[in-house]
Amino acid sequence: MSPSPRRPTLADRLQAEWLTGGPLSVALLPLSWLYRGLLALRTQAYRTGLKRTEKLPVPVIVVGNWIVGGAGKTPTTLALLELLRARGLKAGVVSRGYGREGDGVRLVTRVSTAREVGDEPLLIHLRGRVPVAVGRDRVAAARALLAAHADLDLLVSDDGLQHWRLPRALSLLVFDERGLGNGRLLPAGPLRQPPTALAAEQLVVYNAPQPSTDLPGFLAKRGLKGAVSLAGWWTGAPATAEALLALRQRPGLLAVAGIARPQRFFDMLAAQGLRVDTLALPDHADFATLPWGPATAGVVMTEKDAVKLPPERVGTLPVWIVALDFSPGTGFEPALDAQLQRLFPSRWIND
Repeated sequence: MSPSPRRPTLADRLQAEWLTGGPLSVALLPLSWLYRGLLALRTQAYRTGLKRTEKLPVPVIVVGNWIVGGAGKTPTTLALLELLRARGLKAGVVSRGYGREGDGVRLVTRVSTAREVGDEPLLIHLRGRVPVAVGRDRVAAARALLAAHADLDLLVSDDGLQHWRLPRALSLLVFDERGLGNGRLLPAGPLRQPPTALAAEQLVVYNAPQPSTDLPGFLAKRGLKGAVSLAGWWTGAPATAEALLALRQRPGLLAVAGIARPQRFFDMLAAQGLRVDTLALPDHADFATLPWGPATAGVVMTEKDAVKLPPERVGTLPVWIVALDFSPGTGFEPALDAQLQRLFPSRWIND
């Protein structure tokens, strides 16, 4: 029997109206106008020098978006790190560490917990094999990371597009199928900032079947790389296609996802022929209490959820982690190389 579906909340209704508009969105328009005004004042403060963008000794690439919610920034960041590594560039990552306890600067280690540093920064550290620092003040986090790792060639900021104190030499704008939603600013719509024309130092990645805005960009390719046991995942064992296909024969599986778009994960499992019941949890769910019952025969979940679940917590219950296979799409690598050659004109970039 499938778990009882979660009852829609007011937040669910608002997010639905963020796509198409509606009476609740219209009622919030005065707050959106106020938000727009505050953004304009902030922009003016930077233009006049009342506020300033800080300087760092290495270039910064920001991976972010204009809308609220999970558009695919973390998979894009992980793919970008692999491309940078292949080109001989040593990158570190800074992030706010959404959902963690405290706002201060902290370096992420293998023994850090998601509660201490946030689930996505911990995942990036473990999967991306790069140094990571978290902090509400991303400039302070960047300086702490560079102090600890003086050999870094550049920094990647996971989110932070609207953190204007942080310098950026290149921005990757990530959109999913929602595009710009209803085109309204928060809280009447999903936009964090008004849309602008694409600048020369900006690249767009669409984590969607087709472009969802008028901006030129690259269509990401996503699929499921494979599966690995929870214990194996924590030891660094790779996910394999064979293990994923074997799950087709497992009865009574429960797919659990505490991510922004859980249905996308469930649909990808179904496309691979897995027969599963599904349980959607809130984004960044902390798994303080295990969400499945004692009769559960087996669980499949995402890597973002795995970082909050040490193997000893599940006992003898079979739990598999299904890894995402993500690339920014055809044409992205040459575009990235052109940007890197601009940032590192005297450095050889591998083809």
